Amino acid sequence: MRTQRLKIHGQHFGAVVCDGRQNDKGGTLVLLHGFTGSAAGWGELLTAFSTSGLRVIALDMLGHGLSDAPKEVERYSMEHCQADIIAVLQELGVSPGTAILLGYSMGGRIALYCAFSDFFRALVLESASAGLATAEEREQRQRSDAALAERIERIGIEAFVAYWEQIPLFASQKNLPAERRASLHAQRLNNRPQGLANSLRGIGTGVQPALHERLSELDLPVLLITGALDPKFYTIARLMAQRLPQAQLHIVAGTGHTVHLEQPGTFVQLVQDFCTTVL
Repeated sequence: MRTQRLKIHGQHFGAVVCDGRQNDKGGTLVLLHGFTGSAAGWGELLTAFSTSGLRVIALDMLGHGLSDAPKEVERYSMEHCQADIIAVLQELGVSPGTAILLGYSMGGRIALYCAFSDFFRALVLESASAGLATAEEREQRQRSDAALAERIERIGIEAFVAYWEQIPLFASQKNLPAERRASLHAQRLNNRPQGLANSLRGIGTGVQPALHERLSELDLPVLLITGALDPKFYTIARLMAQRLPQAQLHIVAGTGHTVHLEQPGTFVQLVQDFCTTVL
């Protein structure tokens, strides 16, 4: 396992690469983290995935982890994300049609958009969405994200993380072992206020393109994973599964928004089984 920083389109991107033992099919699993996350936040899951023979690449989105945090909000846009991710993967030697893209929450929204590029072989979405369907919903979310971005810049990273960890979406994370909660807390603190704020402004749910009407066009295998304690997102996943031509849905009992942290063994098995079927 190695950590790299690559300069792509004028910005530096952090990546954790785990080559593992390569399988005959040469598949690559690419992981995109959620808001306040990082490539390093996947922790032991990177090794677990690589033992199945996959090459594993976890990326830091702009404003997170080891990636740059530019001042220009438009640099964080979904269109830039897609171009950056594909360019990073090509720099790392990934060929079109060989990579499975996995995204969690914010990373899931990015992954879904990137899947329309035809670069990827299959898609895994954990606690993700296709955006907000109506202009009214998007405008309301833009306002709330803008207010939250200003709050991050005003109060700083430590106070923001303390607030963020108490929101209802992450209530089930209180059941995690103490050492895992401490590791997650430390990882969240390793971000910068400007990066998180501009990520919200540039790629928040309110500003991303709504993809609901395009789901039927995405004719590639998709695995949807959500937690049974996260009713908002398992409802979203069920609706997405109805529109996607090749979707399978797993709702994991006893877990909330962050299935890969709360039930890592189950999560790894679901993803490995899916990868085996599509490679």
